[in-house]
Amino acid sequence: MLQVIQHQKSGELLVEELPTPTCKPGGILVRTEASLISAGTERTSVTSAQSSLLERARKQPDQVKQVIDMVKKDGLMNTVNKVLNKLDSYKVLGYSAAGVVVESRCDEFSVGDRVACAGAQYAHHAEYISVPKNLAVKLPDSVSFDDAAYTTVGAIALQGVRQADVRLGETVVVIGLGLLGQLTVQLLKASGCKVIGMDINQALFERARQYGADACLQSDASSLPTITALTRGIGADAVIITASTTSNQPIEFSLQALRKKGKIVIVGVTGMDLPRSPFYEKEIDVRISCSYGPGRYDPQYEEGGVDYPAGYVRWTENRNMQAFVDGIAAGAIDVKSMTTHAFDITAAQQAYDLVTGKDSTPSLGIVLHYPARTGADRRTVQRATTTYTKQNVNVGLVGAGNFAQASLLPPLQDGKAGLVAVSTSTPVNAHSVAKRYGFSVATTDSNEVISNNDVNLVVCASRHDSHAYYVTKALQQGKAVFVEKPLAINNEQLNEIEQAVIQHNGRVMVGFNRRFSAPFVAIKKFFAERKDPMHFTYRMNAGFIPKTHWIQDPTQGGRIIGEACHIIDCMVYLTGALPVRVYAESLAASNAASVNHDNVSITIKFSDGSVGVVHYLANGDSALGKEYCEVFCEQKTAIMDNFKTVQLFSGKKMKEQTFNGSKGHNEEVAATLQALRNGTPMPISFAELAAVTRATFAAEESLNANQIVSC
Repeated sequence: MLQVIQHQKSGELLVEELPTPTCKPGGILVRTEASLISAGTERTSVTSAQSSLLERARKQPDQVKQVIDMVKKDGLMNTVNKVLNKLDSYKVLGYSAAGVVVESRCDEFSVGDRVACAGAQYAHHAEYISVPKNLAVKLPDSVSFDDAAYTTVGAIALQGVRQADVRLGETVVVIGLGLLGQLTVQLLKASGCKVIGMDINQALFERARQYGADACLQSDASSLPTITALTRGIGADAVIITASTTSNQPIEFSLQALRKKGKIVIVGVTGMDLPRSPFYEKEIDVRISCSYGPGRYDPQYEEGGVDYPAGYVRWTENRNMQAFVDGIAAGAIDVKSMTTHAFDITAAQQAYDLVTGKDSTPSLGIVLHYPARTGADRRTVQRATTTYTKQNVNVGLVGAGNFAQASLLPPLQDGKAGLVAVSTSTPVNAHSVAKRYGFSVATTDSNEVISNNDVNLVVCASRHDSHAYYVTKALQQGKAVFVEKPLAINNEQLNEIEQAVIQHNGRVMVGFNRRFSAPFVAIKKFFAERKDPMHFTYRMNAGFIPKTHWIQDPTQGGRIIGEACHIIDCMVYLTGALPVRVYAESLAASNAASVNHDNVSITIKFSDGSVGVVHYLANGDSALGKEYCEVFCEQKTAIMDNFKTVQLFSGKKMKEQTFNGSKGHNEEVAATLQALRNGTPMPISFAELAAVTRATFAAEESLNANQIVSC
C-alpha cells in the first residue's frame, strides 16, 4: 500500500510502498477513501523534523533531558544506538480519515460499512489503516468520505466547546481561525452563542463570518473596547484558544477580555506563563481540552475497546465523533466548503508544500484521495536488497521494537547472519527496520516470516503473550528459534513448546543474556572449584512502570515472568543446578498507582542445596544502579555492581575487576550463531530454559497462594 512517511533525521517526505497492516482483535481494517491533513498539527510535526538537530534540541529541552537520563541509566553507547535508530527511521503522518471496512474482528462493524476513523497511531495517510473499534464510527449515506475525513478534527473542536460549558446567548471568543477555529465557530453558533472570532491574519475573517461569527477582530489589545461593547460591558463568558503559538499573548489577552468567573479553554498550543493577579481577581477557570474527549490516551478504552458507561461519561471521544458526523448529516455543520484543495495520495508532497508554506497559495482544508489500485493490499513487500546466502544462518525477525534494534540486530549483523525477513505490527516500522538493516522482505504478517523458505533462524522479539505461539510455529516448520524472554507466560504454553521440541528435535535459545556478561563469567570462574552450596542475594532496581503500560497488562504475564527470569537464570548458571521450590512475598501497598507484584522478594531452593534470594523492586530511586548481586560460598564472596565492577573476596583479600556495563547481549547472539553453524547444542540447554521459566510461574503462584510451591 502507499503511505505518507517522513524520515526522522533528514525530514524528507515520501510516499512509499509499505506492507498493509493486519486487522487486530477488536478492530477493523479500512480501505481509505479520503484523509484530512490537519494543517496546524502536521505543520509543526513536519517542519520540526526538517529543522537541524541543534534546533530540535533547542526547541525540545524535555527530550534532551530524557536522553541525558537514558545515558545515566543505560550507558552512552546504548543510548547512542537508540537515538540513531530513532533518527534513522520513518514516522507516520495523519490522524483523521474515512473509508470502507474490508475486514472486521468486532461485532460493531461489518465488511462494507462506511466509517470515519481517528487516532495518530491509526488513522494515517495510507491506503489501508487498522483501527480499534472505539476510534471508528459509521457514516450515514448522505455524508461523503471527503466530509467524513474531518471527523477527528471536528471532535477535537466539539470537545473544546463542551469544556467551555456554554449556554444559549453567551458570548465566546475564539482565538485562532484556522481549520480548528472555523469548526469551533460553527459549533458555537449551532449552540446559540454569540461568537467573536480573532486572528492575526485578517484574510480568515470573511470565512469565519460565513460560518456564523458575529464579529471578527484583530488578535491584540486594540480589540478589547470592541469586545466590551459587544458584551454590553460584561466581558466574554468564555475564550476558546485554537491558535498554535509559543507566545503567552493569547492567555494574557483572554484575561482582559473575560468577565469575572469566565472560562479559558485551551484546545490549541499556547504559552502558559499565567500571571496570578488577574486570575485571582476575576477567579478565572482555565481548562485544558484533551484532544477529542474522554478515552483519549487510555489504552483500555482505545486499544482494549472498553467503553465508558454513558450514564457516567456522556461524551467519550467516540460519541463526540458520532455527534460531529450527525451534525454534518443534518446540515448543521458545513465542512464541504472548508476543502480548498484535494490531491491524490501520489501527490502528497504538493499538499505538504501548502501546509509548510513552500507554496504560498491560501489553503484551509486539504484532503488526500486514494484511488483503487490492484495489489495495494499486500501484507508483504519484497525489497531488492539481498544480504544473505542460503548456506548461512538466515534470520527472520518477528517484532522489531527498540530492544531488538538496539540489542539484537547489531550483534546479528556483526556475526554476519543473513537478514531475510522482518515483521512488525506497524507497516512503517517494518519498512524502517528493513531499510536500515537490509532485510530483503518487510511484512506485517509474522507467519510469512516463519514460513519463508530462506529463513532457518526465527528471532522473536514481539510482545510477551505471543512468544509461545511463534516459538511453537517455528519449531513445527523445522526452524531454530531465538526468543527474547520470557519463553512462555503460563504452563500450558510451556508444555506446548516442550512437545514441539520433542516432536521436531527443535533447537531453542532464550535471551537470558546476563549469564554471558563478562562480570558473571568472572564470578563463575572464581567459584569454579567449589563443592559447597552457594547463597545469592540479587537485587534488581527495576524501576516504576505505570499500570497503563502494555507490560502491565495481565495478558503479558507480569514483570516477574518477564524480567526476574534473568536473575533466576544467573543463579542456575552459577550453580549448575535447577530450582526445586520457591516462596515469594510481595509488598501490600494501598497506593493505587503501584503494582504489588512489582515489589517482591523470592526465595529459591536449588537441587544442589544452594539458596537464592531475589529482591525485585520497582519502588526505588532511578539514580541507583539497576542490578546488584552478592554470592557467598566456602569463605569466598563475589559482589557484582551493575555490570561495571566485580569485587572478589578470598583469603582476607579483595580484588576488583572493572567492566564496561555490557549485559551480555553481543555474547549470547554470537554463541547462538556459533552453535547453529557448528551443529552443536544451543548455549543454554532446553532443560534449563524450561526450569527457569517454571520457577517464575512458581513465584507467581506462591504470591497468589502465600505458600511454598514446587517447581
